[in-house]
Amino acid sequence: MVRRPVAWIVAVVLFAEALAIAALNWFLGVVVDRQDMSLAGLDPDVMATSSKIGGVVFGLYFALCGLVALLVALRDRPAAGLGRVLLISAAVVHGLLGAFVWGVVGWPAFVFMVLVLGLIVLLLMTHDGRAAADPAGPAEPTDVLPEGGAAPA
Repeated sequence: MVRRPVAWIVAVVLFAEALAIAALNWFLGVVVDRQDMSLAGLDPDVMATSSKIGGVVFGLYFALCGLVALLVALRDRPAAGLGRVLLISAAVVHGLLGAFVWGVVGWPAFVFMVLVLGLIVLLLMTHDGRAAADPAGPAEPTDVLPEGGAAPA
């Protein structure tokens, strides 16, 4: 009951976050490329390329996690296997990023990261509440008295 709307929200947030992370790292790569300054003897072209590649890889990672959440929303079944591992790793990444942005960016970014962390954990922990019914129907009771009326000794 709760899984599907939470999965939709998580998918949208992760897709938006993937785009934002990729765009931010690409922008930082362009800034480093245009400054023509070395940091501890590193080539600026290498730093710019590394920032762009890191942004694309990190963005694709969040997009893949968003795809898993989207599949959970469409199928209305919990994530299993590699999808579950991806969502767990995304939760860990958001926890670490939350701790990092608390000191560097401030509490609004921390609140956002914790909110996304909570949504991912909620998606992982929700169940549909439907009991697994036996397709053959109810089984015969085992505690029924035999035809003679007396219980066996």
